[in-house]
Amino acid sequence: MTEVPRLHVIPGGRTDEPQPSRGPQPSQGPRKGPAAPEPLWREVLGEQLRELRRRHQETLAETAARAGISPQYLSEVERGLKEPSSEMIAAVAGALGTTLGGLAESVAGELRAQREAALLLRHELAARRRSRTRTTGPLALAA
Repeated sequence: MTEVPRLHVIPGGRTDEPQPSRGPQPSQGPRKGPAAPEPLWREVLGEQLRELRRRHQETLAETAARAGISPQYLSEVERGLKEPSSEMIAAVAGALGTTLGGLAESVAGELRAQREAALLLRHELAARRRSRTRTTGPLALAA
């Protein structure tokens, strides 16, 4: 029996298990807490496909039949559980009246928007922390 190679975690990538804290990194300074994981491409793709299908007021079975896939598989793709091939994505996109390129642009745009929102939130929280630590007026220092 051959052994199946194990998958390796990519640094900075998404994992489902909490990673042990390695303490402050010399080039990064102290960590402020765990960052929210970035959404996966397949998750955003699934959300976009479900939104398109619902906009067309179609059932899973109707869209899946036109795309030539099973409703169960389409459901798993929409829930972000499956990583479909480009051929599969193109088939579903075509069934929903769009193209693979148009869908890819939409997914990339959503990923960009989510990243920008996370960065803005992070900057806002950091500014709030800085403003709380600033003091006005004389300071009394304890010995």
